Amino acid sequence: MTPHIKSLGLVEYQATWDAMKRFTAERSSQKNAETRDEIWLVQHPPVYTQGLAGKPEHLLRSTNIPVVKIDRGGQITYHGPGQIVAYVLLDMRRWKINVRDLVRLMEQAVIDLLAEHGVAAQSREDAPGVYVGDAKIAALGLKIKNGCCYHGLSFNVDMDMTPFANINPCGYAGLRVTQACELGITVPINELQAELAQNLIHGLQRHLELKQ
Repeated sequence: MTPHIKSLGLVEYQATWDAMKRFTAERSSQKNAETRDEIWLVQHPPVYTQGLAGKPEHLLRSTNIPVVKIDRGGQITYHGPGQIVAYVLLDMRRWKINVRDLVRLMEQAVIDLLAEHGVAAQSREDAPGVYVGDAKIAALGLKIKNGCCYHGLSFNVDMDMTPFANINPCGYAGLRVTQACELGITVPINELQAELAQNLIHGLQRHLELKQ
């Protein structure tokens, strides 16, 4: 049982979000109950996304970058070219996984990826995501509907970091943000995308084996 990986390139946020919702709604119907899980690998043009609990004051100043209010958990974050976004469209019952375990699995996929390139990273109990020292390199957010999930994680690789200065990233004032290229990782982004997807799949398969 392996999710289908789709590399979609640079795509608009709104259209991708709409497609995730449509995919998840369609698989909820009885005739599509066996729909194969998918992992979408994308980059987005500059956009801020604000989660369900998002407070507008975490956008510190107005910019020409659009703000999209969306249905995942969490506060405000930034997506832009040079950042890997991995959307996990999973039937969580199929993988016998709960939200907490899936969040930990996604974090570990990034931690393992960084370790493969000589960078030590960790998760934090108080704030989902992946950190190198006190700087955040990956953010997470999910939406669960009828036992299926969508949204996923964003991993900073080689991007213009300036827009992060306009927000309290994920709701944390003064939170430093970093990226792979600042940590000496020079691997092309498409290779890192492929490695991240494989880490996610291996994590899911290991989890299911333990639950069997």
